[in-house]
Parts: sequence; structure tokens; C-alpha cells
Amino acid sequence: MTATRTAPAAPATTPPGPRRSLAPLLWTLPPVLVVLCIAVYPIGRVLLESTRTDAGRGTETWTTVLGSESFRNALWRTVSIAACSTLGCLVLGTFLAIVLAFVPFPGSGLVGRLIDTVLTLPSFLVTLAFTFLYGTAGAVNALIGELTGRSEPALNFLTTPLGVIAAEVTFFTPFVVRPLLAAFAQLPREQLDVASSLGASPWRVLWRVVLPEAWPALAAGGSLVLLLTLNEFGIVLFTGAKGVITLPALIYTRGIVTFDLPGAAVLASVQVLLSLSLYLGYRLIFARLTGTRKER
Repeated sequence: MTATRTAPAAPATTPPGPRRSLAPLLWTLPPVLVVLCIAVYPIGRVLLESTRTDAGRGTETWTTVLGSESFRNALWRTVSIAACSTLGCLVLGTFLAIVLAFVPFPGSGLVGRLIDTVLTLPSFLVTLAFTFLYGTAGAVNALIGELTGRSEPALNFLTTPLGVIAAEVTFFTPFVVRPLLAAFAQLPREQLDVASSLGASPWRVLWRVVLPEAWPALAAGGSLVLLLTLNEFGIVLFTGAKGVITLPALIYTRGIVTFDLPGAAVLASVQVLLSLSLYLGYRLIFARLTGTRKER
């Protein structure tokens, strides 16, 4: 009986791995370069300028600027005006969005288009309109003078933080109205009809059905308004004049008027830090809100 010999098995060959293409890298480079040029480089240049001193480089400018009373007052005024303006925009914007979405009336479409038009206008037009209306020589003061016989203006608030807040609420409210209208448009009408048929009052439907669906849009609009008002300069310059000094106005004074570039760079760095912190906080809140909705 003869044994059969088996031929030795051929060594297993590993299939060649997929060749890495350079196309994704080439497509990624242009946007990365754009971000580096328009965002990273200016911020890095400002940070570098903030460390310049008469003796070379150091933190003396930071210590001097951050320890000054003008910086503390400007920081507090910037945050307080932005917070009050955002709160006013949220209240007024929510009211307008609810009326436009759920209270049909003649001309509602025209009002919605006018609100969209405000988004395209520069902010200084609002300040000019406020000056013509509520200035010391404006139409409202003139009317009050004719009715009461007063020689002095009854309204004189434009050069105060209240005037800046009123102008910012007027200009930035559409940034809250538009996201809310988009959120209300996606709300199923059947859900509202079911809640009403079960005996829920309009206020209860609004609070328990409508607003929970609008929280992400409300948070997005409020965060955007807070970010814009925190960095607003045109309204403060035209309305507040010299009576209201915020961080953007102080940066302008240091950098352009007194030509203190290192001091202006320190203030600009603080402004960037505030904006980035606000953006990160918005992202965390938005992620939590959307995550809660998905769990439901």
C-alpha cells in the first residue's frame, strides 16, 4: 500500500491594502488654510501684541489694563447691557412669534416680511430712528412739549444704558422671532388640536405643548442675540455716545484714539475669550436640549 503525498500548501497571500488617496487631504487643506488666515492668525497676532511692553515682552500690560477701573466698568456695562438686551429680545420675540404663528390677523404676512427686512438693515439706522423719535429734539419730545407746554425735553435717555438697551432690543428681536417661527411651523397641528379637545386651555397648550418644542430655537436665538449684543459697537457709538463705554467702545478708544495698541490688544483678547466662552456654553446647552428631545 503506497502512501499518497500531498503537495505542500501554497503560502497564503494577504490581499493588498487599499491605497490611501490624497484627495481628502487636498480637499481639507483649503478650508483649513482659510480658517488659519481669517481666524487663527488675527487672534494669535492680537495675543502677541498684548504682551509687548517698552522693555520687550511681558505681562505688565495685562496687569495694568485688567487692574484699571475703566476696564472693570466697561466689562460690567458690556455684560449687563447684553444680558438685559437679550432678555428683552427673548420676551418680545417670543410674544411676536406666538402672535404671528397662532393668532391670524389681516396683514400678518406683511408684518413677517417687515421683520425679515430688519435683519438686512445696518444697526445705525435704528439709532438714527431713535434719535429722530426720542432725542431731545425728536418728534416725541416735541409732541409732549406742545401738549404740556414744557420747554425742557421730557425724554432724555438715549445717551444712557437704557437707550442702548432699547435700541438693541428693537434691532435684534428679529433674530429671535425668525427661529421661533421656523420651530412653530414644524409643530404638528394635530398635536395642538388633541390638546385642545382634551380640555386644555390656550395658556396650558402654549406652556405644555408649544414652548417645549421651541426651546432649542429659543436657545439658539437667545445665544445669537447675546453674542451679537456682547460685541455690538455701532449702536453703542451712535446711541450711547460718550456716556456708555463698553468693551468694544473701550477697544476703539485705546486702539484708534489714544493709539495704545498693546492695551487694545489686551481688551480684544478678553472680548474674544468672552465670545468663545459664550459659544461653548451655547453648544453645551443646545446639545443637552436636543439630547433630551431625542430621549423622549
